[in-house]
Amino acid sequence: MAIQEFKATVSLKEGLFVEANARGFTVQMDEPEQLGGTNKAMNPVEMLLSALGGCLSITIAAFSKAAHVEIEDCKVHVTGDLDPDGFLGLNKDVRKGFTQIRYQVELVSNSPEDKIKKLMQMVEEKCPVSDTLKGVEVIGDVKIVR
Repeated sequence: MAIQEFKATVSLKEGLFVEANARGFTVQMDEPEQLGGTNKAMNPVEMLLSALGGCLSITIAAFSKAAHVEIEDCKVHVTGDLDPDGFLGLNKDVRKGFTQIRYQVELVSNSPEDKIKKLMQMVEEKCPVSDTLKGVEVIGDVKIVR
């Protein structure tokens, strides 16, 4: 398959409030009030965490049949550690982006644990957003709910 190009256009609307458009879909972003925004939408780093969670969820769904895992429900909880002093320019020694990202997959399934682990190994190898974030330590965890 040929390389596909993905595009997004982001427009500054007012203050720190922006709208991103891709393929006819619109997503709004803002900053919380304590960071100078109006708190009208998720901020870009929350969107990044959401993109990772979304990509992991979609990859789980896409490969679950091949792994013979039946999924009743799936939630991905994603947390990232970021020190605002870095991007606010208050401390030049502090990284501007995430220092660590952690996720926990909460999977409701009656499938055998070994098949679920094999599925998650496939997901961790194939998730494009996770691969993109490899410059940041990404730690995954699975919580199986029966």
